[in-house]
Amino acid sequence: MAESRTELLAWVNDLCQVSYTKIEQCGSGAVHCAIMDSIYRDVPLAKVKFAAKQEYEYVNNFKVLQAVFDKHKIDNAIPVERLMKCKFQDNLEFMQWMKKYWDQYFPGGPYDALGRRGAQAGAKAAAARANMTPLKKAVSSGLVNGAGPARNAAIAPAAFGAAKPTSDHAKKMDEMTAQNTELKSMVEQAEKERNFYFDKLREIESYVGELLTNGTNPAAESLTHIQSIMYKTEDGFVPPNDTDDTETF
Repeated sequence: MAESRTELLAWVNDLCQVSYTKIEQCGSGAVHCAIMDSIYRDVPLAKVKFAAKQEYEYVNNFKVLQAVFDKHKIDNAIPVERLMKCKFQDNLEFMQWMKKYWDQYFPGGPYDALGRRGAQAGAKAAAARANMTPLKKAVSSGLVNGAGPARNAAIAPAAFGAAKPTSDHAKKMDEMTAQNTELKSMVEQAEKERNFYFDKLREIESYVGELLTNGTNPAAESLTHIQSIMYKTEDGFVPPNDTDDTETF
């Protein structure tokens, strides 16, 4: 019998050391990678975004998971698009399959989920500290040998230059900037058209009010004037050419 939502959440939280409250949260793909790591201990968890919020981060996690499936020749297809929508039923069914697979292949013994995730991050931090050591020595040596602070100031920017954004991040930022610019242009155009037609209505309202106040009713002249207001164009506005009034369906 397949596990219930409550049972699956309790199992995932205990095994992966997370605090999920909804099965839909599994749609990021992160815990699936951790579950496979508990079985094979060879998943590159440093590449997995456990705090993923964006769709491209979900995609990255499922790429890692797919690589594990390919490596260990797991035939079951991963419904990535449906899982990333974070719908209850899709994620429940896939997690039930994951639990069944885990029951069959888990080798037993304790699994340190936090250690597996943090060990790789800790190794990177240690490597970074090791790389920084020669620089500290060089700076200290410069001060002892009488090198002025200007020299040390020149060393620091070269060593600690601002990190450059990844190409994917830069591309996404460019796309968002272009979309924002386009939306602002559309809003400005809509406001311009709104003001244009509002001014027409105000002018017609003023003219009709003036006629009613004066008690005059020159119908033909009034209609002509109203028509001139309605067909008046703003500077730079070109009305469309109505070459054919017949609509074709």
